[in-house]
Amino acid sequence: MDFYYPNFNNDMWRIFGLVFFRDKDHFISPDRKRFDKDSIMSFCHEAGIALYDAAYRVIRMKDNASDKFLEVIEPSPIPDILSTLPRCNAIAATGQKAAETVSAIYGCTVPAVGNSTAISFGDRQFMLHRLPSSSRAYPMKLEEKAVVYSKFLEEIL
Repeated sequence: MDFYYPNFNNDMWRIFGLVFFRDKDHFISPDRKRFDKDSIMSFCHEAGIALYDAAYRVIRMKDNASDKFLEVIEPSPIPDILSTLPRCNAIAATGQKAAETVSAIYGCTVPAVGNSTAISFGDRQFMLHRLPSSSRAYPMKLEEKAVVYSKFLEEIL
């Protein structure tokens, strides 16, 4: 899947299914073996949700998927991206490494899970929100993660 969070063991699209449709299986394909990329992309486009990596270039220090073993070589050009998104009013980091990377770009403190911190970009003000990782390795139940994501969305919408 050439899109975000393709690993079927990752719960991002289950979280979105719960938050927006009260159905954790909403974005699962009919064969029940993968996520439905077209449905996800259509939903994100209609809902005005943009996704992007916090880091453009990384080195994986160990041969596993844990972000704690990633070394960020080059952060993504988030200020440049935001300049093309005039209606964007919030940034959400979905993991510790992403939150640290974005915080370093803006020189702000890393918010705790479920919290936010103010950042500035030119004459625009944003809130950087720290959401729980959608990885099943993160020690929080799926339904509890969905509650945090719901509260974030209530704040920004």
